[in-house]
Amino acid sequence: MDWNSATWWWIAAGALVAIEMATGTFYLLVLALGAVAAALAAHASMGTSAQLVVAALVGGGAVAAWHLRRQHAPAAEPAGSNRDVNLDIGERVHVGSWQSDGSARVDYRGAQWSARYAGDGSPEPGEHVIRAIDGSRLLLGR
Repeated sequence: MDWNSATWWWIAAGALVAIEMATGTFYLLVLALGAVAAALAAHASMGTSAQLVVAALVGGGAVAAWHLRRQHAPAAEPAGSNRDVNLDIGERVHVGSWQSDGSARVDYRGAQWSARYAGDGSPEPGEHVIRAIDGSRLLLGR
């Protein structure tokens, strides 16, 4: 069986995708795009040098573009206060009374939770919103 250069490029692309799935490194996917572009160049009967240039331009360009995109993206909120990570953020709880140190015990999800006031002003009894979670302590605000 005689394998041409396009076959090797397709194998390289598949290997990069497989390694990406094992490691979770997104950059390997964009490098696989470069290998796919080189395989298409090989199917178009371009020479080995042209295939390497196409792989480098597409793969390297995609890596650079993704890096720039990530660099200019806004930073994610910390996990303790990010509703995308913790669905308890934004839920309401009722505080019966506050301790002098700004802590309280509240019923939430059928259990007693330790809570701390993290809002402006002084804490008052009543309805509060979960602003963040610090370990097993709810940080509450109005």
